[in-house]
Amino acid sequence: MIHFAAVAARYPRQPSLALDGVTLGAPAGQITAVVGPNGSGKSTLVRALLGRIPLERGRITIDGEDVAALAPRDRARRVAVVPQRESAAFPLPVRELVAFGRHPHRGGFAAWGEADDAAVRQAVEAAGVAHLADRSSDELSGGEWQRVRIARALAQRAGTLVLDEPTTFLDIAHEMSVFELLAALARDGIAVLLVSHQLNLVARFAGQIVLLDHGTVAAAGTPDDVMRGDILERVYEWPVVVTRDPAVGAPSLVPLRGRRG
Repeated sequence: MIHFAAVAARYPRQPSLALDGVTLGAPAGQITAVVGPNGSGKSTLVRALLGRIPLERGRITIDGEDVAALAPRDRARRVAVVPQRESAAFPLPVRELVAFGRHPHRGGFAAWGEADDAAVRQAVEAAGVAHLADRSSDELSGGEWQRVRIARALAQRAGTLVLDEPTTFLDIAHEMSVFELLAALARDGIAVLLVSHQLNLVARFAGQIVLLDHGTVAAAGTPDDVMRGDILERVYEWPVVVTRDPAVGAPSLVPLRGRRG
């Protein structure tokens, strides 16, 4: 489980806090989704977890241990992260890129073993990129590259998976397949912390939603608790209607034409 306790963080030379007292937990066995407008602090949460932005106060723990006290390799064994932005430094076969996910489990001179082969094979199959395994990374589309990055994270076999906008560039079928995959991982006991703009998909799949606004928690709870018209209109500053998804009964957001007032 990842837990953010009253976390506050500020980017260098910025007068205001990017995160201001954020508390949330991502327990094993469910998808916890972090949503909010652009600039609300969603991606900053991931950067804080990775140690790329210092905390002014508060604490981030993984299974009860302070992230700041964990060595990078230990942190990577416990949490696999798919960041929002990333590009390959130079072309590599997809299989080799996914194999990088095994690095936290191997010492500098450890031999590649059967467990590593199995982890990579299962990861590319789960992410739907097995047919791309021998292709070079510079031949991939944007959507294919996204799924390869998810496969690499799965190869880590960490107890917690953190993803920042993982369905960017994906078409409807692949977008749904990613959410179905995350739901299956959660059912298998993985803690999934997901940053996403896709409110309607999040409402279908997440057990808990945390809505950020200007670095603070504006609402948190079940999809029914958070996906309310009055809350969403206030945070997103746009008129909306919240209905029910006819397929699964989850709350569903419909933005209206034109701004009121």
